[in-house]
Amino acid sequence: MQLHLSSWPEIEVYLTSSKAILIPIGSTEQHGPNGLLGTDALCPEIIARRAGDESGILVGPTFNVGQAQHHMAFPGTITLRPSTMIAAMLDWAQSLSRHGFERIYWLNGHGGNIATINAAFSEIYHGVTFGTEGSNGPPLRCVLRNWWELAGVMDLCKQLFPVGEGSHATPSEVSVTYFGYPEAIKRVAMTPKIAPTGPIYDAEDYRRRFPDGRIGSDPSQATPEAGEKIVTAAVKGVIAEFQQFAAS
Repeated sequence: MQLHLSSWPEIEVYLTSSKAILIPIGSTEQHGPNGLLGTDALCPEIIARRAGDESGILVGPTFNVGQAQHHMAFPGTITLRPSTMIAAMLDWAQSLSRHGFERIYWLNGHGGNIATINAAFSEIYHGVTFGTEGSNGPPLRCVLRNWWELAGVMDLCKQLFPVGEGSHATPSEVSVTYFGYPEAIKRVAMTPKIAPTGPIYDAEDYRRRFPDGRIGSDPSQATPEAGEKIVTAAVKGVIAEFQQFAAS
């Protein structure tokens, strides 16, 4: 069930049985020569949409721009200031809380978002603490889960791609997007086949170190079939976690 494809009466009915919602959150940034710019937002969105279809979980619109300043030397990347992202997440959370939601499960697709998401949670909880003095209303709770950390997912990715998984523009994440959007598959030769690894600093330094955007990966291995296997495992994990969180 997707919030943005529902009417307000349908959401009002949903709230009589559940006070929890899942928000996919990610980034719009380069993902190597064959990866989609939306990869880090599309992966949690694809997983969440399937989970919602299978279990009735309410899925909100995707928060699809995040912390990507170190990718800004590659055309198409869009980034937010940390303060902007925190403010936007606070506004989303307060809007949902106003309608009666008490649990927000943020399914993240971008490692660079993690610190800012946790800072946003602190900002949200500050408002809960100081904005509800004397209230008997239930507190708002948030949880962050990176999709690749869901039960069984990382082990599966290692089995599918024992060599060349790397840490950015990985064959696993590209496979998920190719499963979701097979019409967007891109075949590009990689040189070297497995990208170098190293630290990440500012945007210009990033492009000097990793000229095609990859870090330690060979995403030419990506296939829709592998993506389907990864999505199936992730959906199973997210449904179990969400239902436990919603009942907490």
